[in-house]
Amino acid sequence: MIPAILMGREGSKGFPGKNTYPVLGRPLMAYPLLAAKNSKYVDEVFLTTDSEKLKNIALSFGAKIIHRPGELCTDEALGENVFVHGYKHIVSHINKNVEIVVLLLCNAVNVLAETIDKGIEVLRANPSFDSAVTVSRYNMWSPLRARKIGKDNLLHPFVPFETFGNPQKLNCDRDSQGDVWFADMGVSIVRPACLENMEKGLLPQKWMGQKIYPLKQWGGCDVDYDWQIPQVEYWLRKNGFTEEEISHNK
Repeated sequence: MIPAILMGREGSKGFPGKNTYPVLGRPLMAYPLLAAKNSKYVDEVFLTTDSEKLKNIALSFGAKIIHRPGELCTDEALGENVFVHGYKHIVSHINKNVEIVVLLLCNAVNVLAETIDKGIEVLRANPSFDSAVTVSRYNMWSPLRARKIGKDNLLHPFVPFETFGNPQKLNCDRDSQGDVWFADMGVSIVRPACLENMEKGLLPQKWMGQKIYPLKQWGGCDVDYDWQIPQVEYWLRKNGFTEEEISHNK
């Protein structure tokens, strides 16, 4: 069995109501639901949440609900613990062997069914891989360019330049350090062992394990602020979505 676990909650402070914000005429969370629902391999889709509004939307897409406990709905709660709770719920309530788990976020719309299918096929073909996750190339956000404000209220390198080699050979060209790939949170396709042995995973998203296969795409992000909406609308249009109503049926 391959379940998909979608995570979302009520209490966003940076962008209140983001998970249900209308994007091309549909709530934001509709897009990861559609991707999971239209995958060739996903057997069941689950939403873990504390929100009645999110539950109703998920049910309209045929998803099942995992009631997320209060201690996992705070600002301090880690997503990794929410995914583990959801996985354990599935294992304890469904008498089937879980082969692979598809992990999604309500506020990450940059995911397609065919991307999920490719990630599952990659894991099936490569038993040593722990996961396959979507990544986007953002060379303009190279860690070489990262700064922090010091106690003197001036900018300082966030990471010592020597980390990247000889500082004399570095320059301002955004591509000069090679491609910079970020896990964009579109989807994480993981083996159960990643969730069962979370402490062995690579920071910061420990649910991805150690051997992580990149599913390359562009423009991915999880939406935390309203200014990101035009970016995801552009991405959706470029990937064939329109403002026409989409059927919930496969």
